[in-house]
Amino acid sequence: MGTSSGSNINNQPISKMLPPRQQQQPGSLQTSLSLASSDPHMLPNAQEPRFNSDNIHESPTESASSRETWPTADAVTAKKLVNGKTENDSTEQPVIRRLSSADKITLRDIVRERVDVISEKMHRLPDEFLDELKNQLKTILEGNGGSQSREEFLILQKFVQSRSDLTAKTLIRAHRAQLEILVAINMGIQAFLHPNISLSQTSLIEVFVYKRCRNIACQNQLPADDCACKICASRNGFCNLCMCVICNKFDFEVNTCRWIGCDFCSHWTHTDCAIRDGQICMGPAKSGAGLTEMVFLCRACNRTSELLGWVKDVFQHCAPAWDREALMRELDFVSRIFRGSDDPRGKKLFLKCEDLLEKMRGGLAESTACRSKLIFFQELDMESSTSLENGEGLVAPQEACNRIADVVQEAIRKMEMVADEKLRMFKKARLALDACERELEDKAKEVAELKPERQKKKVQIEELEKIVRLKHAEADMFQLKANEAKQEAERLQSIALAKSDKSEEEYTSSYLKLRLSEAEAEKKYLFEKIKLQESSRASQSQSSNGGEPSQMTYSKIRELLHGYNVPSKADSQPNERHSFRTNP
Repeated sequence: MGTSSGSNINNQPISKMLPPRQQQQPGSLQTSLSLASSDPHMLPNAQEPRFNSDNIHESPTESASSRETWPTADAVTAKKLVNGKTENDSTEQPVIRRLSSADKITLRDIVRERVDVISEKMHRLPDEFLDELKNQLKTILEGNGGSQSREEFLILQKFVQSRSDLTAKTLIRAHRAQLEILVAINMGIQAFLHPNISLSQTSLIEVFVYKRCRNIACQNQLPADDCACKICASRNGFCNLCMCVICNKFDFEVNTCRWIGCDFCSHWTHTDCAIRDGQICMGPAKSGAGLTEMVFLCRACNRTSELLGWVKDVFQHCAPAWDREALMRELDFVSRIFRGSDDPRGKKLFLKCEDLLEKMRGGLAESTACRSKLIFFQELDMESSTSLENGEGLVAPQEACNRIADVVQEAIRKMEMVADEKLRMFKKARLALDACERELEDKAKEVAELKPERQKKKVQIEELEKIVRLKHAEADMFQLKANEAKQEAERLQSIALAKSDKSEEEYTSSYLKLRLSEAEAEKKYLFEKIKLQESSRASQSQSSNGGEPSQMTYSKIRELLHGYNVPSKADSQPNERHSFRTNP
C-alpha cells in the first residue's frame, strides 16, 4: 500500500517503513512535543475546526487510529526538558511589575477585539503576563476542567471562526503571542503555544488561513503536492500527506498497519476508519481472473489496492523492532482487516493472527510469535509457487501479455512517482525559500518603519537633554544669587545690631544724666522745703511736743530720698518717662 506495497519494497531497500507524510525532508521541523490532547477532536463533542461538516466523520471512541499522538519516548524527553527548565527558572527571582486593570487583557478580549488594538496592548505587557495567558489556554485545551473547559474552548473558537477580519493582511500586524493564541484556538492544538516550537510569523498566518498544514511535523503547503482531487479541494486545511481521508485527523505513528496508503494517489486512511466505513472489503484479485481477495477502496480516487502483500511487507521490515504490546496491537489490526475474508490465503492469515494473539495472552514470547508470523508468510509464498508449478496458475497468452503490460505500467508509474516526489521536494524547497525571502522583506519593512520613529525619538531625547542642561544652569545661577543675597542679609543684620547697641548705650547715658539732674533738683527742692517747714513749725513743735514730731518727719523724708532709684531702660522709654510733681 503506498510506500508499503510489496512491489515498491522489492524494488528499493527500506530500512524503516515511513509513509510519505513522515519522510524526513529538508527544512522539516523536528519536535518532541506530545499532542495527545491538542486537537479539538480529543475533546468530547468538539468538531474539527472549519472543515466542511458533510465530509467529517468522527472515528469511534474505541478506535486508536482517531487519536493524534506523539511517540512516547519523545514525549517523555520533552516532559523532562520542560521540568528541567521549570526547576531552573524557579531559582531566578522574577521582576514583579504591577499592572492596572485597564492594561490587563483576557483570552476573550483577544478573540473579540481588533487585531491592531490587542497588538498594541500586548506590546506594553510583560512577557510573564503573556506566558500566563498561554498557560490559561493550554489548561482549556487539555480539558482538565471537564465540561467547563470544553464549553469555554468552543466559545473562544466560535468567536475566532465567526470573524471575517482575521485575514493574512490583518494578521501581519498581530503580536507574536497574539497570533500563536489565535492559531491554537482556531486549530485546537496547544503545540503552537509551546516555547520549544517556534514557527515564523508567515507560517503561523498560513496555518491560520489554511494555506499550510497544521501538523507541526509536516508543515507542507496546501494543497499538498498540488493535488486537485475533490477531497483536497473541498476541505479547508486537509493535507493528504499526513491526514486521514475519512476522519481528517493526523498522528505520528510509523512502521505500523494502523495507516493504509493508496497505491495510486498516495492518500492515507486510518485502518479503523476504513474498516468502519466499509473501505476494506472483498474485491477482484490481480493474480487471476475470477478470483477475489481483501482490498482497500480509496475514497479519494475510488481505486483498489491489495492488502495481503502490504501486511507481509510491513511485518517483514518492521516486526523485529516491535515490543510485545506493539506486536499484539499489529496482530489485532491484521485480524480485524482479514476477519471477513473469503479467499483461502486471507482466511489463513486471520486464523494465524488469532492463534498468535491467544498464545501471547497465555505467555508466548514476542520473539517467538514474530518468528512464527514471518515463517507463516514464507509458507504462503511457497504455497503460491507450488500451485504455479502444478499448473494451477497457468493463464492464457492474452492474459500473460496483459500482466506483462501491467508490470510495465507499474514500473512506469513508480518512476513517475519518484519524479513527482523529487519535483515536490524541489517545490517545497522553493516555497520555503520564498517564505524566507518574504519574511526578510517583512522584517526589512518593519526596520524601515522603525527607523524614522527611532530618529524622532533620538531628536526628542536630545531636546529633552538640552532642556535639562538649561534648567540645571538656571538652578545653579539662582543658587548663586541666593547665596549672595544671604551673605548681604547677614552683613546688614550685623550692621543693624551694632547700630542698635550703640544707640541703646547713648540713649541710656543721656537718660541717666537727665534723671540724675532731675533728682538733684528735686532733692534740693525737698531740702529747702524741709528747712522752711522746720523753721515755721519749730516754735509749735517745741511748745507742744518738745520737738519730737519734727525729728520724726525729718527721718521719713531722708528715707524717701535714700530709697529713690534710677529707673531701668525698660522703664525709661521716651513715651513712659516719669515726671515729678512739684508744689506750686
